[in-house]
Amino acid sequence: MAISDFYFNRGNYRTRLVLNVKDSEGDIVAAAAAGLDLIKNVQVQAIIGPTNSMQANFMIALGNKSQVPIISFSATSPFLISSMRSPYFFRATHNDSSQAKAISAIVQTFRWREAVPIYVDNEFGEGVILYLSDALEEVNARIPYRSVISSGATDEEIKSELFKLMSMQSRVFIVHMTPDLGSRVFDKATEIGMMCEGYVWIITDGMTNHWSLIHHSDHMDSMQGVLGVRNYVPKSKELENFKVRWKSKFVQDNPSMMNAELDIFGLWAYDAMFALAMAMEEVLAPQISTLMHQILNLLAGFLKMVPNSLKLCQGIGFWTSKDGLVKRLDSTSNANLGIIRWPRDSYSIPKGWEIPMNGRKLKIGVLVRRAFGEFVKVTWDQETNSTTFTGRCIDVFNDIMKVMPYPVPYQFYPIQMEEDESYNEIIDQVFFGKYDAVVGDITIVANRSLYVDFTLPFMESTVVIVVLIRNNTKKNAWVFLKPLSRDLWITSFCFFVFMAFVIWVLEHRINEDFRGPPLHHVGTSFWFSFSTMTFAHRERVLSNPSRIVVLIWCIVVFILTQSYTANLTSLLTVQQLQPTVTDINELLRNGENVGYPHRSFIREIVQRMTFDRSKMKKFTSLEVLDELFTNGSIAAAIAEIPYMNLFLTNKSHCNKYTTLTEPTFRTDGFGFVFPRGSPLVADVSRAILNVTESFRIGDIENAWKKQTNCLDPSTLDSSNSLSLGSF
Repeated sequence: MAISDFYFNRGNYRTRLVLNVKDSEGDIVAAAAAGLDLIKNVQVQAIIGPTNSMQANFMIALGNKSQVPIISFSATSPFLISSMRSPYFFRATHNDSSQAKAISAIVQTFRWREAVPIYVDNEFGEGVILYLSDALEEVNARIPYRSVISSGATDEEIKSELFKLMSMQSRVFIVHMTPDLGSRVFDKATEIGMMCEGYVWIITDGMTNHWSLIHHSDHMDSMQGVLGVRNYVPKSKELENFKVRWKSKFVQDNPSMMNAELDIFGLWAYDAMFALAMAMEEVLAPQISTLMHQILNLLAGFLKMVPNSLKLCQGIGFWTSKDGLVKRLDSTSNANLGIIRWPRDSYSIPKGWEIPMNGRKLKIGVLVRRAFGEFVKVTWDQETNSTTFTGRCIDVFNDIMKVMPYPVPYQFYPIQMEEDESYNEIIDQVFFGKYDAVVGDITIVANRSLYVDFTLPFMESTVVIVVLIRNNTKKNAWVFLKPLSRDLWITSFCFFVFMAFVIWVLEHRINEDFRGPPLHHVGTSFWFSFSTMTFAHRERVLSNPSRIVVLIWCIVVFILTQSYTANLTSLLTVQQLQPTVTDINELLRNGENVGYPHRSFIREIVQRMTFDRSKMKKFTSLEVLDELFTNGSIAAAIAEIPYMNLFLTNKSHCNKYTTLTEPTFRTDGFGFVFPRGSPLVADVSRAILNVTESFRIGDIENAWKKQTNCLDPSTLDSSNSLSLGSF
């Protein structure tokens, strides 16, 4: 038809294309043999073909050696960027990499974070994967697995591969293969239950461009709910007239095939023939370099007539390199994409992943510890042979699972910790897949996050230093000096002397009380200044400046004496509690021993503080910690504040210990542990925010908090004396 249409209005052209048809029957070797016969025996000037990317590899080498142009309208593999491999190969079609951006736009629009490509094991299948991987990476989606199926795979081999995909978390699959193999894959997917709600199937134009072959076949029912992309050609009156003429001609030549439809490759074949005929006419002489240049220019012109746009199957929208994913080509918004019917006639957008339960529940590991039962406690009932899990961490996790946007079946399993086993080794069990998650008082630490994923913290935490409190109940004769610090005593005395001098300067010339022998001057001035403490001064001041100075000084003295009286009363009547250590430098300077929790990352922090290992003592429980303090084995303990709050509010430890205000070390708090890449992490973290922002988290804290009458350790100060800073 292309040759007939080309020469219909071009009777004056001096060239005529003569077709020599060879059918390769889809075989690579047969295609190479046919091409060799056409070049060697028929001596053709150009070859239009081959029909697929595998055949094109042989034909490229053949055309390059014989210097005969090879024009393909259906070899779409990106690996055939032939201007780099051979100047004699021309592609009259878009390559498969052009759809990678469109597929990644779909994945990004629905916020899927994983996608598994399923492709045929040949050059056609492998050609698009590299570009697809890069495109998905740009939208923050990853490929956890690549499913490769041989073109000659049996039904059992296909089912075996699909069963493997069912056991994975990802439910977004991108199928890139020929229609015959792709149809078989979807038949088997339907058979084993993978074409149901929650699954996402996206097919490339390797199948959608041959949609007519599938649409009128028995495989169509197994592809309900599939989303795909295909090349889009704008409708026009000329195109519709051409399709009518083509179908009439096709039915006339093939009366037994009534449902055939013209696809995009037929249009590209028509354009390729037009380009070749026009190039031959314009070149005339058989100068191969000129001919090739003219073919390239004409093909580029024809391809520009077909916009670089893809249409999404199910009519939900279009994708263009300029505007991305849009509802209509004249729109720039994808906010109102068409309604999509997913597998099983579902209209709910799949979340793109699912934990492959296979009838089982999530295996949640719970740490078994003898100490700190307020956080996690595991008890076994011998009579009922059942295990009970309680504690603050367990209550929080149970509440979080209740507010998840979908049901998550789970079951707790106790994890017995060996004597020398650390939290890091428990986390390793999640990394190696023994547990689906671990719940407990596990702190989020940077080096642990290299192997597992943590949720947002459900409990805040900092590292603090706990020390003993010293009770200053012993009184002595010099206790009256205690209310004021040494600096304040010296400063006060200096001001009294200075006040005496100021009053003498202002009064001795006009006031007879400040006249007389020099010793009288000195004695009177000092007597006046110090007697203001009891407001017993008898001397009158006559000058106004003196009166102002005395007024201000009396106010200062009044404040000072009242503060002294109150502090002295407190010292004599109230129990005095002071920390035995004021800061960490004192511990290092005196070479004191410090305690740290067993199996905790705190040990590394203590070592970074430059404490000698011989000075570090581990404790396994609050009772052991109290014993270490009591027998003098340690002078301080370094631990996380959730544990130390339990220690400080214990009735038996009441008013015995306090925390130093500085330094404190920030940690991210307690979090739940999941395997790397687990899709549950994001949803559980959002659920944690919902729970922590509600009153429920306060109820849990109160339920496990022991009520005591202990003093707040943070109110204790290292000094009871008033200093200059107090004023």
